Amino acid sequence: MEKMKRRIKDYTEAKANIEAALYASGRPLSLEQLVKLAGLTSKRKTLTLIREVANSINSNLKALEVRELSNQRFVLQLKPSFINIAKKVSTKPLIPKASLKTLAYIALYQPISLQTLVNKRGSQVYKHLKLLANLGFVKAELKGRSKVYSVTQSFSDYFGLSYDPEVMKKQLQNLNLRLKVSSP
Repeated sequence: MEKMKRRIKDYTEAKANIEAALYASGRPLSLEQLVKLAGLTSKRKTLTLIREVANSINSNLKALEVRELSNQRFVLQLKPSFINIAKKVSTKPLIPKASLKTLAYIALYQPISLQTLVNKRGSQVYKHLKLLANLGFVKAELKGRSKVYSVTQSFSDYFGLSYDPEVMKKQLQNLNLRLKVSSP
């Protein structure tokens, strides 16, 4: 009986840890990350708890949802129909405007060399790339002696865009973002 009470307490605490991690991260988290953050060792048990948290949030909250993305990644996010109201009261964007322009430029013209980015966006691009890489939105590959940047699946998931670069480019162009980004 005591062992069962302890197990229930452990699972309750693990679910709370999962909720806290999803809430605080502001980005998708992998199953492996959530296993560690929940304080568990079993992926199967953690996945069950994540789905319980998702069911609870998705059925009880009206503006928030937990979504399961590809590759067993999970995100707590605002439902799209509530984005406009959130914009009215949000104080600090996740990505500063200049970094967002760099991100849009990469998404539109990927794969794009670091040299081209610096020429088009200026020397501040190094700071932008560091932030965007830390958020998991861009990745760099070495092509010969130079780095070439492109966006990641996390970028696509976060902004609700296609993984296919060509489809993504069309989606971005259709958004009419008015980013004043010139072509390379």
